[in-house]
Amino acid sequence: MAAAGVGTAMSGPGVQTASAAALVTSVAPRRPVEEQLRAAGLELLGCCVQLSDRRELLQESPLLADFTPAELDILGEAMLRVRAQAGQVLIAEDDISDWMMLLLSGTVDVGKRKVGAEVLQPPRADTTRLAVVKAGAVLGEMSMLDGEPRYASCWALGEVEAAVLSRAAVARLITEQPAVGAKLLVKLTQLLAQRLRNTSNQVMRMLQAG
Repeated sequence: MAAAGVGTAMSGPGVQTASAAALVTSVAPRRPVEEQLRAAGLELLGCCVQLSDRRELLQESPLLADFTPAELDILGEAMLRVRAQAGQVLIAEDDISDWMMLLLSGTVDVGKRKVGAEVLQPPRADTTRLAVVKAGAVLGEMSMLDGEPRYASCWALGEVEAAVLSRAAVARLITEQPAVGAKLLVKLTQLLAQRLRNTSNQVMRMLQAG
């Protein structure tokens, strides 16, 4: 009976959330996120408090859909708010970092260097524009999760504010606020699946046009 009890305890919710958190942080740890953001020249404004008060943002952001106001405020407390000025790089292609961004205000250009182009900071003529995104968009979630180099660069077209969520913060949410952490992972999975679907559709259209 004692052995069965130990087995049950070892497979309980606490162990499961700890395992999930460990999986998120299994990629090699990086510098503290604050240090990474300062090195990128971004202005730190503290935590993203009262996220639930941003009504227009909630209507525009797929990431925030389905969260209750209380859950949104918990999520906001786990995020750092940053500001960038026009022309400033938010995410640099090939950089290795472990955070993602939720745009709170402003407009951001997303671009990738053309094949053979020099490794220089965008914007430049040798950068291909991939998208222009506004408040509510999520940037950098793939690298946040897998630790791989950034696929593209993002820079501000005007003054921009964004909420930054690190991999370590996601792990803390999973451990300390499992309902919020689980919902966040589901939303990120949905966003990644939608992007993969969109990319597949674009490839199919190119093949059909060729």
